[in-house]
Amino acid sequence: MEMNETYSGKNVVITGGSSGIGFATAKLLVDAGARVVITGRSQSTLDAAAERLGKHALAFRGDVASLPDLDALAAYARDQLGTVDALFVNAGVTIPTPFVSTTEEMFDESFAINVKGAFFTVQKLAPLLSTGAGVVLTTSVANVMGLLESSVYAAGKAALRSMARSLSRELLPRKIRVNAVSPGPVDTGILEKTMPKEAAEQFKAERVAENPMHRFGTPEEVARAVAFLAFDATYTTGAELVVDGGATQL
Repeated sequence: MEMNETYSGKNVVITGGSSGIGFATAKLLVDAGARVVITGRSQSTLDAAAERLGKHALAFRGDVASLPDLDALAAYARDQLGTVDALFVNAGVTIPTPFVSTTEEMFDESFAINVKGAFFTVQKLAPLLSTGAGVVLTTSVANVMGLLESSVYAAGKAALRSMARSLSRELLPRKIRVNAVSPGPVDTGILEKTMPKEAAEQFKAERVAENPMHRFGTPEEVARAVAFLAFDATYTTGAELVVDGGATQL
């Protein structure tokens, strides 16, 4: 089989890259010749992911909510890659938070990872980004929908949508583009980890029933959108590409 060399010579950093959309994106890019650093909080999950990705992938354990961890990530990326051609800011948590029972701790954890973590990931890695590099933030269809038990999560993702615009403006002098990918219902396995099994199955059945395409997306479908924004969408910045089966559009 002939190796796909589409991204040969390209260096990429993906936060939250050991599973789901992050892993699928890492696999797509590694299979096409890129060198990729993936990050995550679980060493065992990272090690398993790096093994599956092969020799062009490197794993770095760290928490995006910790600025010392982000400083260490930037130093590691500089040592291992030199410059970075694409940064996929994908690390995030989905914690169901019913409005009346949301605690300060729930709120702070969600914003620390999903908002603060994303902002400082870009800030700390910006010095390594090459001229013309692409940054992609993971938002969510929740940022334009009033979904139950997601007010904190949705607000955080709306903040990222705003950051795609404002960070684009900040980094434009260096010809760096910042865009967002907004996944709709994608079967990544995260629901089963954050909800009881029956609740997860009911939630998934409801999303499938109301989706115009009557199905979940796959992590690979979102990964192709991320790669497009990171490398091919050379006249696009500050935009959000929705990958949701038409859920927010139809």
